[in-house]
Amino acid sequence: MPLGDEPDGWIADDEWRTIVANVPLVSVDLVIEHDGGVILGKRQNEPAKGEWFVPGGTVLKNESRTDAVHRVAKDELGESVGIDDCLGTYEHFYETADVDGVDSKHYLATGYRCHFTRDDPDIVTDEQHSDFQVFHPPFENLHPYVEQYLNDR
Repeated sequence: MPLGDEPDGWIADDEWRTIVANVPLVSVDLVIEHDGGVILGKRQNEPAKGEWFVPGGTVLKNESRTDAVHRVAKDELGESVGIDDCLGTYEHFYETADVDGVDSKHYLATGYRCHFTRDDPDIVTDEQHSDFQVFHPPFENLHPYVEQYLNDR
């Protein structure tokens, strides 16, 4: 994509590769409580490909973490959320990445406990998720990072 034609927040592939290879990514993860459980998405890309995981994404330059929560909810689920609580910041280390030539990813992820702003949300999938489902306690056999969020909520 030629310089100047990128959408807001877009980083060229070679620059993104350098960032992922060398620095932790600042991100937000959404622990969305709904119908007595938590919404998880089946990931289609690395890291955690094939795992049920909370929705989340990288915080963009000049974007607050709470603004990122609202953007991620709209982008990944097609719905708005309200923020109930900040669970804190977590370090996530992955031995895989979705970037050619990079073999790991490191996130500094802030988790937020949230709820949908509508009683009957119309959740849609995106390119990162093949499905979304409500998971109810007891939470078992989930990714360890997801279990950590669920234990802390």
